[in-house]
Amino acid sequence: MVAIPSSPVEDIRWRRRHQPKTPSKSSTSEVRSPPTTPMRYTMESYVAEVSNTDARTSIIFTLHEKAGALAETLKVFKDRDVNLTHIESRPSKSHEGHYEILVECASDADAKKIEEIIQMFKRRASAVFVHDFNSRAKQNKESIPWYPQKISDIDQFANRILSYGAELDCEHPGFTDQVYRARRKQFADIAFNFRHGDKIPRIDYTEQETGTWAIVWDQLTGLYPKHACKEFNHIFPLMQQNCGYSRDNIPQLQDVSDFLKDCTGFQLRPVAGLLSSRDFLAGLAFRVFHSTQYIRHHKEPKYTPEPDICHELLGHAPLFADSEFAQFSQEIGLSSLGADDATIEKLATLYWFTIEYGMCLQGGEKKAYGAGLLSSFGELEYCVSDKITNSYFQPQIAAFEPAVVSVQKYPITEYQPKYFLADSFESAKNKLKSWAATISRPFHVRYNPYTQRIETLDKVTSLQKLAAEINSEITTLQDALGKIKTVA
Repeated sequence: MVAIPSSPVEDIRWRRRHQPKTPSKSSTSEVRSPPTTPMRYTMESYVAEVSNTDARTSIIFTLHEKAGALAETLKVFKDRDVNLTHIESRPSKSHEGHYEILVECASDADAKKIEEIIQMFKRRASAVFVHDFNSRAKQNKESIPWYPQKISDIDQFANRILSYGAELDCEHPGFTDQVYRARRKQFADIAFNFRHGDKIPRIDYTEQETGTWAIVWDQLTGLYPKHACKEFNHIFPLMQQNCGYSRDNIPQLQDVSDFLKDCTGFQLRPVAGLLSSRDFLAGLAFRVFHSTQYIRHHKEPKYTPEPDICHELLGHAPLFADSEFAQFSQEIGLSSLGADDATIEKLATLYWFTIEYGMCLQGGEKKAYGAGLLSSFGELEYCVSDKITNSYFQPQIAAFEPAVVSVQKYPITEYQPKYFLADSFESAKNKLKSWAATISRPFHVRYNPYTQRIETLDKVTSLQKLAAEINSEITTLQDALGKIKTVA
């Protein structure tokens, strides 16, 4: 089978993106008319693109490097009165002694005649590959939800929030506090006006706000050494050294974001309210975590009905500096891109029982790594306890298996009755990747950290590029192993 040459196909796409679109006259019905022009040369030909939505049809085929081969092949178009608006040739990079020929048919060309040529090429070719990009895109266009392609696309949904600023529920501790509501709106306005590439505005937290932070700090930091996972306990002192974490200071999101980006490429982005599961998970695909900046109401410092900066910076942020945890979080986000609503619900459930309420086994003991546990001193003790705590019964502990976890129901206003225990972040990540491979999508995606873009792996050319990158990495690995053996 002949592989699709990358350069001509990319040229087609670029030209079409920059040219006006007009309705296509192409048809997909098969034409079986015999060729009227004899061909002496054996071709290696294939259709690189047959557009059903564009007026122009492009055909790429390969020819042996022989005198007269191109002229004879182009005569096929002339004999059928199919005018060509563009012809391009270049030496094949994948097949020595061959040329890749790209032709674009005029917009007024008869679709049946074009299909007749295509069918003739297929019969004459020694190897054929037909790739109808637009036909497949048309079949899946309506069934695949939009998803961001580059990190700046997050701007398109970051403010598509479910609640905003001072819109507090009547049961919220700050519902009747007009000063608190006004302060919440200030934080929401900052996030609402934020765009990718901006520096996160610094906040002058009040003495009252810092006092609330101190109460939470005192309660949690005493529990971390015993109940938090070792990765968290390794990183938390680094946050104090590098990000301004202390009892008497609420860290700035920009400082924390800079530190995380240096460690794993993760970064924080302020958010004005609650995002939908789809939008929130899409941010994780780019290693972007949407974080609040406001703090819980001072009257009830041990309780918050929604994520606040204590939850974000004490519960979530530290572990984003761990490479395995960062990769695990991103895998959930990547799995969400282009997924249907049912899959999004399963991924949100997986997120809940891992990133929010995950536990792992370390040294034969249960340790917490979920932010909902690491920011709740009551539930942090409860989740690892083998005894009845207050009015709560001993929680159930089950092994982390994504297929099971993804359909588990859970409460959101009380301690979790069931937790899932992973052997390690790496183990959980590998299980998640295996489960994600079962998601029904007609493509796969990968994140390119150099361009901060999502690459959709649904074409042979994209797979060829990926294979070349992997081969390069393998060569680097082999060279490094060889040097290590030499030194040893």
